[in-house]
Amino acid sequence: MHKKIIHFIFNLSRGGAETMMVRVIKELPEFEHVVVTLFPGNNFGEELACKKWICLNINSLLALPLAFFKFRKLVKEEKPDIIHTHLFWPTFIARFAVPKRIPLITTIHAFIATSGEYKHWYIRFLDKLSYKFRKSIIIVVAKGALDEYFSFLNLEPYKAYALYTFVDIERFNIEKIGTEKNNAAFKLVAVGALRLQKNYPYIINAMALIKDKNIELDIYGTGNLQTELQQQIDSTGAKVFLKGEVNNIETIIPQYDLFVMSSTYEGFSLGILEAMAMRMPLLLSDIVSFKEQCENNAWYFSLADVQDAASQIVALSSADKNTLLQKAEAGRKRAINNFTLAHHISGLRKIYDEALSNTD
Repeated sequence: MHKKIIHFIFNLSRGGAETMMVRVIKELPEFEHVVVTLFPGNNFGEELACKKWICLNINSLLALPLAFFKFRKLVKEEKPDIIHTHLFWPTFIARFAVPKRIPLITTIHAFIATSGEYKHWYIRFLDKLSYKFRKSIIIVVAKGALDEYFSFLNLEPYKAYALYTFVDIERFNIEKIGTEKNNAAFKLVAVGALRLQKNYPYIINAMALIKDKNIELDIYGTGNLQTELQQQIDSTGAKVFLKGEVNNIETIIPQYDLFVMSSTYEGFSLGILEAMAMRMPLLLSDIVSFKEQCENNAWYFSLADVQDAASQIVALSSADKNTLLQKAEAGRKRAINNFTLAHHISGLRKIYDEALSNTD
């Protein structure tokens, strides 16, 4: 009889945490999977290969007490062998609702010290309070983020593991599409939701400084900052184009010359891993998580100096093509050696097996 896992997550939008969970479930057929969400909606359709999906259907975070009672009742009915939570609010609920005889595993998907969510004092307080009440097994998506989680909240670790985010190497094994330039523009691409964390105003301002150059940036993604960003583009005259959301991003990105990301913080960026797998040269903000992901296989700019990004873009636009390709190929090799689905699943199986062995 298969062991049962309840995966508890905020919702099923197509974010990094949700994508990771859905992909992992497919790779663990030896378990029976039940997915629980706080909010309705499923952007994955039939990709969600679980035995059962249960939505607690809360209307807002003000209804969290109701979610607590619903989840506690659900756990009694489903009788899982493991509960695995993702993101803050499902983790907070589970730490108080799950009996201590059931192993509780939590994945932290971000460097919390720079996370927008953890800037709120009450989030920090509630996370610390709930961890002290129920010391869940912690999985963090980067080594730097693992150390930071406990030091930032001033907590003593119980059981904690760094388990990197992964990229589907086979899906993104696409040769970069070489096109003859013939005075065509040097094309940059950025991918990610149009939200504050991605820091798009910075890169738009950088592009505004070089609008006299034959250099363009296309941004793929949607979000609540779309109108604001379009106004900035229009007022500055930057050669930046908002392209919306697409499903076949792996066929689009290789048509560009350079992948850029100006985030102020990230967990372990799936978008960066996908770009590495596609042999894209990378120009990134100099944040800790990007440097852990790419090491010296990318170029970095300072978020304190827009001119730094602008200057590097111009320099790379006129750089020898082999310089770009060598860095891109080195990035792909790093992804293959460290950040594959096989690496992640192997590590996760060991964590699950250890948790189960302590309850047998």
